[in-house]
Amino acid sequence: MPRSFRSPPAGSSLSLALPLALFFAVFVIAPLVLLAYVSLHVDGTLAQAGFAQYAKFLGDRFNLGVLGATLGLGLQVVALSAVIGFPLAWLYTQAPRRWQGPLLLLIILPLLTSSVVRTFAWVVILGRQGIVNSALLDLGVIAEPLKLLYTHGAVAVALAQIELPLMVLPLVTALMNIDPNLRPASLALGAGHWRTFWQITVPLSMPGLLTGCVLVFASSVSAFVTQTLVGGGQHMYMPFYMYQQAIEANNYPFAAAVAMLLLGCVLAVVMAVNALGRRSKGFVHA
Repeated sequence: MPRSFRSPPAGSSLSLALPLALFFAVFVIAPLVLLAYVSLHVDGTLAQAGFAQYAKFLGDRFNLGVLGATLGLGLQVVALSAVIGFPLAWLYTQAPRRWQGPLLLLIILPLLTSSVVRTFAWVVILGRQGIVNSALLDLGVIAEPLKLLYTHGAVAVALAQIELPLMVLPLVTALMNIDPNLRPASLALGAGHWRTFWQITVPLSMPGLLTGCVLVFASSVSAFVTQTLVGGGQHMYMPFYMYQQAIEANNYPFAAAVAMLLLGCVLAVVMAVNALGRRSKGFVHA
């Protein structure tokens, strides 16, 4: 006679979760509290508290321009990743099973290499003597090399390719969870392929799309290596601005305030996307 399995007592569940809670408190909560504490001081001696660093940032048009450029970069990367990632995820779900393994490998391949290696690859591709300029020169399309590297567009394209798996994988999960009978039923009832796609596939895949947008946005606005190497230091973004203020200017309270403001903006975007996600779920189940 099979033995009945009983759920473990509540005390044992809490004891199992305690190591993770301690790790989270020590390596996530404590650094954030320390960062907020440093940002609430007037100078590096931490002798006088106040909101001077936040007032300094918000009262300077240059600082607001840096914040706007960083958030705009994140939105551009999200848009590029969604435009490229949705067809790629759809192709994966529609491909025969024997091709899904190689496709999945291609999707996650950027995650298997260092971000520094991937960024230097884009430096080689977009350089004045890189692959793109060399191909255009050989074809006679251009007479002299184009300035592709060290531009805002180059940073957005490089980040879109690097962060693409973070968009595709949630989309793949959402598309795989859609009932396969819905599409044939929609076509049988007279809806065309495009109408089925926009009214059935897209709304049902919205949770995966929103999750991918959050992951790509949060990762792209904080991508110090790619922003610095591909941008060449000619475009100022918040991560490099933090580094400049902390390491070069030795102004740790202002650098901490910059970090906290960027974190606050990212959290605001995440909350807005979560609210949109709740509305989309209500629309789907209506």
